[in-house]
Amino acid sequence: MTTTANTNHQELVGLIWSIADKLRGPYRPPQYRRVMLPLIVLRRLDAVLEPTKKAVLEAQVKYEGMGIKGDALEKAIAKVATGTERTQPLYNLSKFTFNTSDTSSTEPNYIPQYVSLLSDPDGITSNLRNYINGFSPRARDIFEKFDFDAEIEKLDESNRLYLVIKELCKPEIDVSPEKLSNLQMGYLFEELVRKFNEQANEEAGDHFTPREVIRLMVNLVFCDEQDVFKQGIYRSIYDPTAGTGGMLSVAEEHIKNQNPQANLGLFGQEYNPESYAICCADLLIKDEPIDNIIYGDTLGVKNAKAKSNNFLPQDGHPDKKFHYMFANPPFGVEWKPEQDFVQDEYESLGFNGRFGAGLPRINDGSLLFLQHKISKMHKPPEEGGDGSRIAIVFNGSPLFTGDAGSGESNIRRWIIENDWLEAVVALPDQMFYNTGIFTYIWLVTNKKADHRKGKVQLIDGTKHYQKMKKSLGNKRNELSPAHITELVRLYGDFHHNGISEVETDGQIEQRVCSKIFDNREFGFLKITVERPLRLNFQVSEERLGRLWEQTAFQNLATTKKRKDEKVQQLEILEGKNLQSQIIDALQNMQADKLYLSRTELETDLNKVLKKAGLTLKAPVKKAILAALGETDPQAEICTDAKGNPEPDSNLRDTEIVPLPDNIPLPLPLEYGDKASVNELIKLVDNHCQEYLEKEVLPHVPDAWIDFDKTKVGYEIPLNRHFYVYQPPRNLDAIEDDIKSLETDIMAMLGEVV
Repeated sequence: MTTTANTNHQELVGLIWSIADKLRGPYRPPQYRRVMLPLIVLRRLDAVLEPTKKAVLEAQVKYEGMGIKGDALEKAIAKVATGTERTQPLYNLSKFTFNTSDTSSTEPNYIPQYVSLLSDPDGITSNLRNYINGFSPRARDIFEKFDFDAEIEKLDESNRLYLVIKELCKPEIDVSPEKLSNLQMGYLFEELVRKFNEQANEEAGDHFTPREVIRLMVNLVFCDEQDVFKQGIYRSIYDPTAGTGGMLSVAEEHIKNQNPQANLGLFGQEYNPESYAICCADLLIKDEPIDNIIYGDTLGVKNAKAKSNNFLPQDGHPDKKFHYMFANPPFGVEWKPEQDFVQDEYESLGFNGRFGAGLPRINDGSLLFLQHKISKMHKPPEEGGDGSRIAIVFNGSPLFTGDAGSGESNIRRWIIENDWLEAVVALPDQMFYNTGIFTYIWLVTNKKADHRKGKVQLIDGTKHYQKMKKSLGNKRNELSPAHITELVRLYGDFHHNGISEVETDGQIEQRVCSKIFDNREFGFLKITVERPLRLNFQVSEERLGRLWEQTAFQNLATTKKRKDEKVQQLEILEGKNLQSQIIDALQNMQADKLYLSRTELETDLNKVLKKAGLTLKAPVKKAILAALGETDPQAEICTDAKGNPEPDSNLRDTEIVPLPDNIPLPLPLEYGDKASVNELIKLVDNHCQEYLEKEVLPHVPDAWIDFDKTKVGYEIPLNRHFYVYQPPRNLDAIEDDIKSLETDIMAMLGEVV
């Protein structure tokens, strides 16, 4: 928006908020939204239809007299109402408007065809309901989603209904199309939603995206696109977390500014009824198909209870593919309500469903939405399809959280190894209204340009911002058009170590803001390094005492019998007797002898057990060895039945090893927990052994790699790649500052004394 438009916008928001404050008493500030959002939508629709009100009512009488009914009547009346052949009928057939009455005749007996709601203060409740029920079906559905009827009753009982509507009818509250374009109206709704969210202390995940961030996403997605700007080509745009429809609106605006005749389909899904209603109102006014926006939970809810208003507890576009997809999913928010549904789909369908690569931790489901969108990509051009492009906003977690082999890591691996991740753009902090954290735009596509194939571009945009004159919640920084242009230039140039001018501490400097990496560079091997188990053994009183702590030894004096109490007591007694015999036998061994060989100890142990007539099961013998043994680096290595050294779990360590330079992607490794690493090991064995010899064996010569425990991880350490070392200040300068502070403190203390 221009500076003037932005000023008027803020004034209008302030006026509406002052009206909302008149609700105080029966409503608390966090509840204002229940009234104000539907009333603003209602006022906007009224402003759109008011100029043709008389003509519409006359047309109704005319067409009904001609016997026209159903869809034909709707289309005919809608054409009169808006002056165009609408595909989405919009009209109001009630005898009311917000604040104008029929004054087309001054004759004494003339009965006005319509009157203002304000003309009958006592009947305003029933008249307002009549007015809402007079809208076309699509418009009525919007107010059902707001559940506004319940608020009408509450407003009337508290004597606020007439007052609030009267305030909204003042000339300065002008939301007509002549005053506010559809885009500006979208800004107004989002600013009001932000203020209401702020009052309700909404958590960080429940926020919407600033328009300049959306513009950046849109410009990045369409940077090298050509087809969408050609005449006669149909293209679809989808947002699975549509909110109030901001991303869909800005994407549509961007395309139609360059191709007014563009043939676009806008699709989305939203689970918040208020946001859904606002989105639908915007689409209805623009004559966009509302059926393409689904009210429901995109991820899915298992065994969902039936809800009113046609709530759909699953993906509303299950069989559709889309050309362009945008989203700002809730991040840092639990997906526990959807867990059963998602888990079932993951386990039963695998890659035939949406979540084949894996599931993230329960406390952040943002990566589920990216997998969902990838499942809706058209086939790539090399397979005869149009391909798709995706832009999605994340916090930092999806870049690096999750250990090698975890759900998050596997999702990153799946995306990168399939060569779908095109770029990641780091945004400044304090860009969003309800959270000040750093955020990142991921660009994902299956139609990379040839020069981008096998590569990922990282862009550091954290310094590309300007301070806002007035903060809006946590939003203190914003992207100017120049910043958007510069970030898109960095993306389009696709230069490794691409330079950009940024401002740091008030100084302009040249800084590396673009880097290019091979897909392979984000992957790594997590290898397990083992060291041999070395134990000494001694049959001392102290170590014999530890035997009573061993579970297998304790279980000797327990029973599995459940019915016969006498049999239980007998079995327990026999167990206790066996425990005593074992202890007696062990006490016949030399208490002061220190064994440095487990084999030697086992030889002597077998002799005393045999002499005592005891034959012990393996778990009990293992318990005896565990009680009598202690780690000793000077002792012999303990070996298994095949003569191989046994690992010491206390000395076990892991090492992170980069993938070999020449390894082909995707790796020969499945994504499940039980995936075999045999084929992978054939490719990385020598590479890992070289790493071991160079980095580990010089320090611990007896170490080896347990290849069966090898895991593959992927992470995107964007901040590390753009880290700029800042040398510490000179010590003399620091000392001078400390002395200066000491002097100031002493002077202040002197004044107090």
